[in-house]
Amino acid sequence: MRRFTYGVIMAAVLATALAACAQRPPAPQVEKFSDGELPVPEKYKSWPKFLSDVQRPDAKQVREIYINPIGNSTKMGDNFPNGTITVMEIYKAREAADGTPLKGADGKLVKGELQKIGVMGKGPGWGESVTPPELKNGDWVYSMYMADGKTKAPDDYATCRACHLPLTDKDYIFRYDEYFQKRAD
Repeated sequence: MRRFTYGVIMAAVLATALAACAQRPPAPQVEKFSDGELPVPEKYKSWPKFLSDVQRPDAKQVREIYINPIGNSTKMGDNFPNGTITVMEIYKAREAADGTPLKGADGKLVKGELQKIGVMGKGPGWGESVTPPELKNGDWVYSMYMADGKTKAPDDYATCRACHLPLTDKDYIFRYDEYFQKRAD
């Protein structure tokens, strides 16, 4: 009788476990992006700032860079996890009548109008389709939009990739050390 009771209990436990498995929702599918396909996230301005007021006098630009909470959870010395997205707003520096960039009292370029919005994202296998393959930046992909955040900019992503390529020890992220130092303050 004991064996019979034990068998019934085990059958009930197994049936319950199988029923629970059958009711578990499937794992979410992660969309895979290639260069130029990653959209501008709707609420990126609510994300933490990666860096603010980044000065690019060589390009006559001022940049504001945001990072999503997934990426913001990264610790110094670690690579950014899959799911990390950064958004870079690229502003034209205001110019004087002669075309020279205007500088504020602090000596920094004065931010003018928004020109473009760049998106850089990392996901499993996202970098697989990069051409040419020697410009692969791990699993990072790039997108560039005009100021409206919807119209694709005519930028060549190979240029983005070539610029970021030397940063393998910083997970292809410019100003990696500056970002983590700022967070430590």
